[in-house]
Amino acid sequence: MRRVSPRLPVPKYHQVYLVLRQQLDEGRYAGGLPGELALTREFGVARVTVRRALEQLAAEGLITRSPGRGTVVVPPPAAPVAAPSGQGQLTGLLENIVSMGLRTSVRVIDCQVLPAPEAVARQLAIETGAPVQKAVRVRATRDGPISHITTHVPAPLARRFGRRELARKPLLLLLEESGVVIGRAVQSISARLADAVVAPLLDVAVGSPLLAVSRLVRDADERPVQWLQGLYRPDRYQYEMQLSRIGDIDAKLWVSTGLAERIH
Repeated sequence: MRRVSPRLPVPKYHQVYLVLRQQLDEGRYAGGLPGELALTREFGVARVTVRRALEQLAAEGLITRSPGRGTVVVPPPAAPVAAPSGQGQLTGLLENIVSMGLRTSVRVIDCQVLPAPEAVARQLAIETGAPVQKAVRVRATRDGPISHITTHVPAPLARRFGRRELARKPLLLLLEESGVVIGRAVQSISARLADAVVAPLLDVAVGSPLLAVSRLVRDADERPVQWLQGLYRPDRYQYEMQLSRIGDIDAKLWVSTGLAERIH
């Protein structure tokens, strides 16, 4: 059991709420949340703390609670499909991703083919239940773990690689070696709190702040080929973007001209 951190300037119930909300966003509890007693054991907190976190989730419409039925997860609305934005500056990003992959060691926690959950199927534009390869990896340097990466790839694209290959090469290289022509990627960066599963793998306390990266990679024909969800230790990982100004003097815009992922 990993306890929430008493050192964070955030109430314990709010730490539990944030972790559970993150897991709901990831589609982890499609079959329903565990009971209050199971959650108290998982987070190492009092039952009243778990109950308050669940009440906040219910108030936001993320779950419903009723006697006899327990806690039911409310399905999220369908996500809008982003329109192509021309030739994205993908080359520099992928080069940095591959470079970092070659400069770190990786431990494959899990690698299996399973039916795609609804949230994953929506991202990969496939039918719910279609086979996907799910891989969970932890990257590290000599100083310790950096990131916890979960990737989903349509199973037909992952026939030529598995646990052994993923331990040796970055996934993007394996996709290219399988004949995939990488086109563009859409990436978002936010913050998350470490849950009871990720915390011991990254050697942090439950509730510790992490940098969260979501990345959808498409091939040259605009077909999704990889959905990545990464959690990074902010003390060992830095994402850097260079910006330049363009346009007339009355309408200057900042645009990205270079990307870099740094480890330290």
